[in-house]
Amino acid sequence: MTTSASAYYIYRDANHHWRWYLLAANNRKIANSGEGYHNKADCLWAINLVKGTSQSPVYEV
Repeated sequence: MTTSASAYYIYRDANHHWRWYLLAANNRKIANSGEGYHNKADCLWAINLVKGTSQSPVYEV
């Protein structure tokens, strides 16, 4: 699977909880939910929280 941009994916784990991960353009997982959600809407909400911070500045220390 080759894509030109990163994408979020949601899935159900073995405990039937919703989880997400972020796949980079090079097909590497670069982030995940870290926890399962009982409701799909909560999983999607968490993705939007992460996406909402994409405009944050980056500083070199």
